[in-house]
Amino acid sequence: MATLTFQGAVGEVTGSRYLIELNDTEPSHKLLLECGLHQGGPDAERVNARPFGALARQLSAVVLSHGHLDHAGLLPKLVREGYRGPIHCPWDTRDLLEIMLADAAFVMAKDIEWENKWRTKADKPLLEVLYDLDDVERTLKLCEPHGYGQPVSLPGGATLVFRDAGHILGSSIVELGLPSGGRQRRLVFSGDLGNPSSVLMKEPEKIHEADVVMMESTYGDRDHRPLEETIEEFSQVLEEAHDAGGNVLIPAFAVGRTQEILYHLSVLYHEGRLKQQRIFLDSPMAIRVTELYARKRKSLNREDLKVLNVAAQGDPSQYLPVLRLTRSVEESMAINRIHGGAIVIAGAGMCNGGRILHHFRYNLAKPSTRVVIVGFQAAGTLGRQLVDGAERVKVLGDELPVKAKIHTIGGFSAHAGQSHLVGWAGAFRHRPQFYLVHGEPSAQKALQTALAESGIEADIPGYGDCVSL
Repeated sequence: MATLTFQGAVGEVTGSRYLIELNDTEPSHKLLLECGLHQGGPDAERVNARPFGALARQLSAVVLSHGHLDHAGLLPKLVREGYRGPIHCPWDTRDLLEIMLADAAFVMAKDIEWENKWRTKADKPLLEVLYDLDDVERTLKLCEPHGYGQPVSLPGGATLVFRDAGHILGSSIVELGLPSGGRQRRLVFSGDLGNPSSVLMKEPEKIHEADVVMMESTYGDRDHRPLEETIEEFSQVLEEAHDAGGNVLIPAFAVGRTQEILYHLSVLYHEGRLKQQRIFLDSPMAIRVTELYARKRKSLNREDLKVLNVAAQGDPSQYLPVLRLTRSVEESMAINRIHGGAIVIAGAGMCNGGRILHHFRYNLAKPSTRVVIVGFQAAGTLGRQLVDGAERVKVLGDELPVKAKIHTIGGFSAHAGQSHLVGWAGAFRHRPQFYLVHGEPSAQKALQTALAESGIEADIPGYGDCVSL
């Protein structure tokens, strides 16, 4: 019998990892589905540092749904510890990984360097990076990209097909055919399902046949506001910030969310509704990803691109003329001399690192500042503290009062809300077994209840749970 062991993103949103063991053949084979980074606080750092042990050399293949770090961010660590097999992923994901993993290694090295300075002074043991750029290069050489709908043969008689998940560039739903007990079983992993209201991406494909389904539940407890209302709310926040004379800070994930925010700012600009005349994309990684999105236009939603092309009269350079790309540290630092009238989009999306922290240092204590939260904030992150109404927060070693107004605009989420999750699950025939992953406990329980009301039974696995397929 084939087995599935839940090794991550169980009772939490990050750290995606699932081990599949195929025991019908001799020798048996182990497949790893996802290899994600845990995000949010010191506990996450300890979990990320755990060695893979013998597993790194025992695996026959790795399958990756998409390029977000919580799904792919530990791949170079796996390679560093001895993995040498193929990493199967969608085509556009391979291009994203080249940007994201290199950036993760660079940021990690800088953070460790900073941390080790005071550890040296305190005569404490020095920390080591999880992986470096050499590990990233080795990881990228192992990647075997595939197109949507293309059947792929895996070791042990397994098969793989990627379907468009509509979440970010290259995101996929993973379909695995697995030999188990003398028959072929079909396991479907939703990956991260996109929000059908989001711009630039196509709608997630619906799958009809499966024996076992693992489904994300990030927003399993609620639906997002309609996009039209979301854009109006966003526009109002920008106008209030302008009238108050303050800056707008948008912590944005480099992949997907940043490009969506830039799209809506472009539309507002061409409608004459954007008063700010200085917009900074202050994230080297987000800049590279945005440029990749521009090169991958054929993968994006044609109707959404048509809106921009009509507004800019077919000239991509005029999509958002007031946008400035700040690649260097010096350019980033110069932004903090601007005391009002600017929009600053910077990573990290959960405020757990990156240039957004430096902008917080200069702006968070000002009542005229507006902080716009446009993505999910995991427990333990600075972003979550702000969303939860913290009056004081620690930023780069300093405790700051939070005088800025914090706005959470969930309608920009690139994740499906509860209704869309239930609708996607309802497309399956013959009542497959559902397991809810990638969600905090309250969201998972709410989605479990909503699914039950639609006649769909779903289990919520615990960390380390192993089930037969």
